Amino acid sequence: MATAIGPLPPHHISVFPNGLRGRRILLCTESFGPVNGVSRTTLMLVNHLRSHGALVAVVAPDNHTKVNTFTPVGTDDVGATYMQEVRLTGYPLPFNPELSIVYPVRLSALYQRTFGGPPDLIYLASPASLGFQVMLQLRKHSAESQVPIISNFQTDLAGYCKILFPGVLGSFASWMFARTQGYLFSHPSVKTIFYPSTFVRRYLEGVAGVQGEKLDILRRGVSTEGFNPARRSEALRKKWAPNGELILFTCSRLAGEKGFEFLAQVASELDRRGFNFKLLIVGGNRNALVEQEVKEMFGLLREKEKVIFTGFKVGDDLTTHYASADVFLHCSITETFGLVVLEAMASGVPVVARDEGGPSDIVEHGKTGYLVPPHDLGGFVERVIELGSSAQLRERLSRASHFRACEATWERIGNQVAWRMADAIEKRETERAGRKLTITTTTSNAGVPIYGWLFMSGALRRLVVSGIVDAKLVIGLCTILGIWVGVGVYLAVTKVGHLVKALMPRMSARMRLLLQMVRTGAGAADKVPPEHGHKSLFFFVFLSVAQLLALTRGFWTLVTGGLALRRVRLVLRDIQGCS
Repeated sequence: MATAIGPLPPHHISVFPNGLRGRRILLCTESFGPVNGVSRTTLMLVNHLRSHGALVAVVAPDNHTKVNTFTPVGTDDVGATYMQEVRLTGYPLPFNPELSIVYPVRLSALYQRTFGGPPDLIYLASPASLGFQVMLQLRKHSAESQVPIISNFQTDLAGYCKILFPGVLGSFASWMFARTQGYLFSHPSVKTIFYPSTFVRRYLEGVAGVQGEKLDILRRGVSTEGFNPARRSEALRKKWAPNGELILFTCSRLAGEKGFEFLAQVASELDRRGFNFKLLIVGGNRNALVEQEVKEMFGLLREKEKVIFTGFKVGDDLTTHYASADVFLHCSITETFGLVVLEAMASGVPVVARDEGGPSDIVEHGKTGYLVPPHDLGGFVERVIELGSSAQLRERLSRASHFRACEATWERIGNQVAWRMADAIEKRETERAGRKLTITTTTSNAGVPIYGWLFMSGALRRLVVSGIVDAKLVIGLCTILGIWVGVGVYLAVTKVGHLVKALMPRMSARMRLLLQMVRTGAGAADKVPPEHGHKSLFFFVFLSVAQLLALTRGFWTLVTGGLALRRVRLVLRDIQGCS
């Protein structure tokens, strides 16, 4: 049985492995296009591999928003034939429409749409709805036909579940994700799992139960040409802080799991103490309701213009915003790495971060910034005030931060991944050459022996045997389907809930108006011109009906889920034996 690759041989990561040139890499990612940490990291890897002659086909969910996207660059070494990018349909998440839950898809179909057959290696970037399907289907292949997998663990899905789902549901969802990840990652087809920080390794080994020999730490790189102190703009600083206020800065998607509630408490405490500051928040959310919820956390501070929301920024505009700040505040505790922290350091901006997750491995406490216990609000505020009170301290930490970030280059990181890929492919070919490949065809008119008792219906038994052969695959797909349906129902409820919440203030006002009209009766009506009274009542009825129709969007969301279930059934019928 195949095993993990084990410790890397002594490769020179300053050199790209020749053995990977011309190799076919199927890269599946949950996010490719929207500007976020996972997408940027994956884009850099894709460009690096293609520029050195590897044949990379990218498979990713469709980007429903069609905004804030990027396109991989072309190279002279790679023909257009291998600039493949396959987009899959899915259901957009209501709290982050740039991400989607991918509908069920056959692995064989991905093979045909990319290279016309199995690739030499599969790379999974931050595996979730797409990556889980790939691993589940691949584990049903015979040992001889299994394609080696390398995975990059970049998103703490279990941690997000605890924050996004309420109470017991959050704990159950977190447990379910951990068990699913452990089950899928433990299979011999998964050769290496890259992890970005000590925090993630503890989770993978201790909670998910992944074999330690499969784990390999992979840091992140940063473009020090783009993120650089030289991009500091005094004109921009004057615009933000005309009275010389200390400019605090953060960059993140606006969402509850990103620690904005803690950041709002920090800002309120600084204001209460009379600290002279401006807080600049770069980022947004394609769901306007979620974005508004985050903005409302800062309440009076926005009215006092202590807090400024800039929206999304990209390119030179983004790097200039970074470099023009005085202190970077990082309040999220769900980051597996925290690329924004490294970008701030490259820009020469000292960091104050909560000591949990990826930033704990990036920030050197007292040298490039400060790490504060995750729930120590007072300690966090004190560190901000300390930095704000000493320009000399900020300058010292700024120089150290930039120097530390310059050591993290994408070239060396890309080569580290490339060597792991080359090793996995070489080992697979060595194992295949060491044994004679045989092809065995098995036909059966009976149920699957071990699981036959599960299928009491003869028609169902024939469907399973003729379409899938292995009942384990049915159970596995149904498990993922169950998770998908549960999440889908929750998303539908969330979507309707957001809509109702947005409409409630207006509905309440109109209800009060209607009740007042009913209570006052004709006497009050005599005081109102007839035409205005009719208009008010008509306007109320019209908008109420419109809102009722709007709520049916939730119904259509559930209908979409039903259609997806039908699609799953068709997929189950179409999947042929994975051996």
